Amino acid sequence: MNGTLRLYALHGAVVALLVALNFLLPAYHHGLMARILVLATFAMGYNLTFGYGGLLSLGHAMFFAAGLYGAGLGIHHLGLGVPAAFLAALACGAVLALLVGLLALRTTGVAFMIVTLMFSQAFHLAILYFSAFTGGDQGLVLKPQQRRIETWLGTLDLTDPATRYLTALTLFAVVLFVLLAMVRSGFGRVLVAIRENEERTRMLGYDTFANRLAALVVSGTVCAAAGAAYGLLFGYVGANFASVQYSILPLLWVLLGGAATTLGPLFGTVFMYYVVDITSGYTSAYMLVVGVILILLVLFFRKGLLGTLRERWLGWLP
Repeated sequence: MNGTLRLYALHGAVVALLVALNFLLPAYHHGLMARILVLATFAMGYNLTFGYGGLLSLGHAMFFAAGLYGAGLGIHHLGLGVPAAFLAALACGAVLALLVGLLALRTTGVAFMIVTLMFSQAFHLAILYFSAFTGGDQGLVLKPQQRRIETWLGTLDLTDPATRYLTALTLFAVVLFVLLAMVRSGFGRVLVAIRENEERTRMLGYDTFANRLAALVVSGTVCAAAGAAYGLLFGYVGANFASVQYSILPLLWVLLGGAATTLGPLFGTVFMYYVVDITSGYTSAYMLVVGVILILLVLFFRKGLLGTLRERWLGWLP
């Protein structure tokens, strides 16, 4: 089996396992995994700029929230259907990422991190300021009848647990294979080259600004897709998703799973979500336990779970 076929077989097997879990998981974990798949998609979008492009951003919550509100407000105020609301959300994420990138990418390193954080905080404050339109801190609840898709085969109800899970999985799988193809293409290799040595890449004739801007736009669009899916599948649109916490969480998930690995964001999100879920059932000081576990992971798995596995044994992992 050649390398490319082996990679796609591995990723296909992971998706097949997730499909099987739809029929095997009990109700609680079934709902939790649907949420995890959406957030893992968010983490994959973040991983493109951070893991492959070397851009440490603290502003990706605004892209997630742009998709969340793009879909939610379109349905709530404009009466859009689910497909139109989802496309509007993608457009919001792409345009916002383009505008932010044109300004933020004039900086590098810590300055880029601070600029993206400032943009994200401004976006968060705008949501709170226009509370009459956005719902402010309380957010907006999407009614069940607003989360249905009329097709020639019948009505697709996103409030149904199985439909919700399979829709989240479909989004995850599409993004996974698109990003896998992208990072293995010439564009992906240029991003890695820029991450490792931007000056040398520029000397070789590559436009580093344009490549990083393209990566940021793709990343913002993926994060917006995750945000839109979250609102449509779980029926809630809230300002807390635009807070700085939701810029730090995808960074944490990517670091735990392994930056610059295609499956790392999924592993990191699953691991972090279940560590918090399990420990919170035993103690109110669960964040202390989580902190200790994270410290141990950083000490013994310096490149994350999959990143360390790739470094030590499976060098062919993407």
